[in-house]
Order: sequence, then C-alpha cells, then structure tokens
Amino acid sequence: MLKKFRPITPGTRQLILPSHEELTREEGKRVTVKPHKALLLPKRRTSGRDNYGHISCRHKGGGHKQRYRIVDFKRDKENIPARVASIEYDPNRTAYIALLNYADGEKRYILAPQGLKVGDRVQTSDEPPFSVGNCMKLKFMPLGSVICNIEILPGKGAKMVRSAGLSAQLMARSGGYATLRMPSGEVRMVNEECRATFGAVSNPAANLRSEGKAGRMRWKGVRPTVRGTAMNPVDHPHGGGEGKHKGNIPQTPWAVCTRGLRTRSLKKSTKLIVKDRRKK
Repeated sequence: MLKKFRPITPGTRQLILPSHEELTREEGKRVTVKPHKALLLPKRRTSGRDNYGHISCRHKGGGHKQRYRIVDFKRDKENIPARVASIEYDPNRTAYIALLNYADGEKRYILAPQGLKVGDRVQTSDEPPFSVGNCMKLKFMPLGSVICNIEILPGKGAKMVRSAGLSAQLMARSGGYATLRMPSGEVRMVNEECRATFGAVSNPAANLRSEGKAGRMRWKGVRPTVRGTAMNPVDHPHGGGEGKHKGNIPQTPWAVCTRGLRTRSLKKSTKLIVKDRRKK
C-alpha cells in the first residue's frame, strides 16, 4: 500500500511513501516495535572513500545513523519450528525482515516474504508443508513454485532474489540441477542442493516510492548528481560545446561507453545460463 500526501508544502507535492501497514507496532501505539538488540551491529560509513581518503564511489555521504540487522540468509536450523514474532523495517534493504522465535529459544531475523504474518509457523525442512516462509532444498520443492532468497552454492547462504517484490519460478529439474526463471527474465540452472524460500519478497510497492524532495535523499546518504552535459570538457566527455545537447555517445566520466555496452567479465562462465535476459 502507498501513502500519498496533500501538497501543503513543496516537499509533499510529489511525495509518495509506502504505508508500512504490514509492520508490527507496539500494543496500543502507532510506533513500530524496536529491533532485537542482540541481532544489531554498528554500521560505519565510508562515504565512498577508499583507504587513501579519496572518493572512489561518487554521490555518497552524510545520512541518518543506521545499525545493521544480522539476517539469517543460510536458514540452516533444520527441522526446528519457529514462530514469527514481528515484521520489522530494515534500513539496509528494501524488503522487510521477520523476527523468528525458534522452539529451542534462539532468535533470528530472516527476509520476510509477502503474506507472512505474526504468529505464523515456519521452518527449514525437506518435508511439506510448502507454505510461505518455509525453507527447503530445490530438489524437494514442487515444480512451478514461486520462490525467493535463493542460494547459488549449497550452504553459502542466499545471494539471489532478495530485493523487495522479487520472485523466481522453479521450472524444471534434471541432472542434479534445477532450472529457474529469474525476475530479469533470465533462465538459469542452480544446483538442486541449494536452498530457497517459498513466496515472493515483501514490500512490492518499494519501487513506486517517490522521495518528493532532495532533502530526503540526503537523509538516506545520497549526495547530488551533476549531469555530464552541464560540465566542462575537462570534467566529462559530455561537457562543453555551444548551447544545450544530450551527449550523443553515452560515456562515463572516464570515457567508457555505457547504456548498452556489456560489462560482464569474459572470465565468468555462462554454461549455467540457459537463456539470456536480453533475448526475447
């Protein structure tokens, strides 16, 4: 769900934010529950600087102080049921996270799939039920399942399909590999011993968010971006010239062609990619 604002100030004229109705709130209050302190880590900002103090990644700096939430991407507590204690906001990712209370007393955060509610039971197991939030190896999942939070290598933890609203589909299995259709349209094979979670990632309206003003981006730690065409020739390949122009050969500030140029390393193997995402 999205929340639109009446344009009573310039900053609220274009402002569209997620309503966060799914988040768990303190009883009788509008504020959300506080994160579990034992699963928090301090987060130190580099502001895009390298070890010499030089800017190596532009447009970073400032922003509100944040703490990192330790999220369990491995889901390696097998056959131990857990109850969802809360659905919480995570400033480090677009998706929501869920706090699980395991039967043995341990607490862990996981990526919350769509439809997961407080009080639901989830677990990592090779047995049914095939319900939202349960984690399972790909070789035991029914074909056609909608999944997220997928491992690339068995036991290494989920690396794919972790952003808000994304999901993949299990299409086939053969020869020790499962064939998945990824959110980009790419069809690729993954070892069937890898784990994945049933369901699509939560907060599907994240990409519809409109910040409304530059100040909100500064709160997030994003500094201004200057167009190359507004620069001088010494600063950018698009710079200089008489009058306005759009920069007919798109290039980065370091004169590398962009917008369509393939940058995937030739050293990487493509043997597990069945269908490229660019092919119709």
